[in-house]
Amino acid sequence: MNQEVYHIPALLPQALEALDIKPDGIYVDATYGGGGHSRAIVERLSAAGHLYGFDQDEDAIAGAMDDARFTMVYGNFGFLTNFLRYYGVEKVDGLLADLGVSFHHFDDAERGFSFRSDARLDMRMNRRGRLTAVEVLNDYPEEKLAEIFKLYGEMPNARRLAQTIAKARAKARIETVNGLLDVVNPLTDPRRQKKELACIFQALRIEVNDELGVLRRLLEQSLRVLRPGGRLAIMTYHSLEDRLVKNFMRSGNFSGQVEKDIFGRAELPLKLLNSKPIVADEAEVAANPRSRSAKLRVAVRL
Repeated sequence: MNQEVYHIPALLPQALEALDIKPDGIYVDATYGGGGHSRAIVERLSAAGHLYGFDQDEDAIAGAMDDARFTMVYGNFGFLTNFLRYYGVEKVDGLLADLGVSFHHFDDAERGFSFRSDARLDMRMNRRGRLTAVEVLNDYPEEKLAEIFKLYGEMPNARRLAQTIAKARAKARIETVNGLLDVVNPLTDPRRQKKELACIFQALRIEVNDELGVLRRLLEQSLRVLRPGGRLAIMTYHSLEDRLVKNFMRSGNFSGQVEKDIFGRAELPLKLLNSKPIVADEAEVAANPRSRSAKLRVAVRL
């Protein structure tokens, strides 16, 4: 597998600067993917430094780099502290997560992530997982489907979408990309069809992989593993993720409300290093169009 094509790392120089890499530091790349960020981090480490890369996808594991300064962890980053404890690591100097879906996942038709190719509606990042988009579409109650399309896809016609899918699945299970498109295409605006379909598929993918739940667990655990002065760098690609990250970095919780002690003093675990997210410039977007929606937020552990 060509790792250069698997996933072109977005905002690479900015991510490296955000981590403020120390040659003898201990780091985590929570989303190894094609290894672009990981390779660049390892290049900046001495023999005393180390990077732990996490991924739950078999293809990413198969393409993992071979370097004494690197350990590949075959697992979900939602279990960050458990895995680090297994390797005898208590504290790290930096944690990076690029939450974008790899080229590989979108372009591998059989995975069912994209509406551009017909395939079984799988959408599992971890192919050992039980839940696929087929089960979500056919077995979830109509009300639950509507909630998913509204919350995760931000679709204004979420209820109508769910109702139409429920009627269609009563006649025959919806198991393929084309089968789903036959049902939902009449409900999309032809002028915005690609964008609306992307939102529908995004909603299903988020549900199948519990992406927001896993992100919450990662952020909470980051406070336990980052040493004081350690850097937290998270790259998001849609508003739902970005809101969680921004609120957590700002306040230490997901509501964004700063908690104060009885004397009115704020108790903040993190300090945001950029008031606005770091985004790709025109040159990077031209070279890598998928970096257009990337937003990098950075915080330091207090």
